Amino acid sequence: MTAITTRKLAGLAAGVALGLGASGAMAGDLTVGMVVTLSGPPAALGKQIVDGFQLALDQKGGKLGGQTVKLVVQDAELKPDVARQKATELIERDHADFVVGTVFSNMLQAIFKPVVTSKTFLISPNAGPSTFAGKNCNPYFFVTSYQNDQNAEVSGMIANQEGFKNAFLMVPNYQAGRDNVAGFKHTYKGKVTGEAFVPLGSKDFSADLAKVATSGSDTLFTFMPGGMGVGLVKQFAAAGLKSKVKFLSVFTTDETTLPAQKDDAIGALAAGNWAPDLKNPASEAFVAAFEKKFGYIPGGYAMQAYDTAMLIDSAVAKVGGNMSDKAAVRKALEAADFTSLRGAFKFSNNHYPVQNFYLLGVAKNDKGQYYTSIQREVVKDYGDSFHAQCKM
Repeated sequence: MTAITTRKLAGLAAGVALGLGASGAMAGDLTVGMVVTLSGPPAALGKQIVDGFQLALDQKGGKLGGQTVKLVVQDAELKPDVARQKATELIERDHADFVVGTVFSNMLQAIFKPVVTSKTFLISPNAGPSTFAGKNCNPYFFVTSYQNDQNAEVSGMIANQEGFKNAFLMVPNYQAGRDNVAGFKHTYKGKVTGEAFVPLGSKDFSADLAKVATSGSDTLFTFMPGGMGVGLVKQFAAAGLKSKVKFLSVFTTDETTLPAQKDDAIGALAAGNWAPDLKNPASEAFVAAFEKKFGYIPGGYAMQAYDTAMLIDSAVAKVGGNMSDKAAVRKALEAADFTSLRGAFKFSNNHYPVQNFYLLGVAKNDKGQYYTSIQREVVKDYGDSFHAQCKM
């Protein structure tokens, strides 16, 4: 079992499952620091990331690249100043070889500078802002999820293919929300009937849904992760819009929100790089092992965290555990010499993924559990729109 230090999990039930507390952590050959949100409504997202990474560690016998791992988990609390402080502690006190994080793009923006300026490798298992994909790309920064605009660009493609002519856009007013609006507009050929930028953490969408209802829209495109997505989907259904307006989103109807959305999410469409019913041996084995260990269906957050661990495993093995040769470690990370759960995977020159994307629906299994399900492939080997601006 990997030695783990957990700090400030803010009551998250997973805190017990994570294992040893600070007094029980043993020194490892390799230190991985993790900064994710583990408190408040978005805690489920951070929990999936921790659980996905932990499963990989367990399967590797507590080692990555043959090195015993000390994993230090920190709660960003969805506060940029806290995230920055925790990342700084991981570097200066824990001497982390890798920092893994974050869930949200504004948290990533907060920790980016202190991590990369220390020449510590920062790997994001979820947030993929445009900020660092173009001219501000960095040799110490890698993303194993997506560039934020990508899923929205694919959503625009889906809207075109499904014949949606009039789209209303609704997102939280922060970097990822703005990226998603830009991404959708980049590929969507129809008319944008209106835009709503709501405060991050919003719970009441009634005023904006009233605008949707009178806008003449045939689809609502939204990015509303975590608890925001639960509230939006339930209020969308309660407003009687399901029969009038198609719900199309990214990270709004997924394995973190569906347990609460239930039947209100049936019929919703989404764009994504993976779903738990993807048919390949590695993915099927991961889903089975994850459900057995943690008792719930993994979503993309868990998948991307598992891939992050396997990426680190491949790179550390390539350099024989020698983390002092930063150029060699970077080259090993760029090679992405591991079997991704999503299948085809490689890094573009800006260290963001090139990967396949799918149209996802919502399904319900015989246990009464809800999950995302692949309907069809939308685009293959798709890179982001900013990599040409990166000079690496």
